[in-house]
Amino acid sequence: MDADFILVVGLTLALFSIPSIMSAFSDNRAPRVAAIVLIVGGALSVYAIINKPGGYTLAEIPDIFVQVVGRYVN
Repeated sequence: MDADFILVVGLTLALFSIPSIMSAFSDNRAPRVAAIVLIVGGALSVYAIINKPGGYTLAEIPDIFVQVVGRYVN
């Protein structure tokens, strides 16, 4: 798998887990599944950063999202 694809999947999972965590806290429930998804998303992101020679910068991330989505949509 491509490190860019793994980064996009990891960041997307982490981003989508945040509303679930907030919902669980507002309903006085434990955010078990959301926390697991956040950990998996973070682990995928770290894995992608480690496996890309030179790593990533914050300025590159939007371009990487567009490239990955364009690659799989087109």
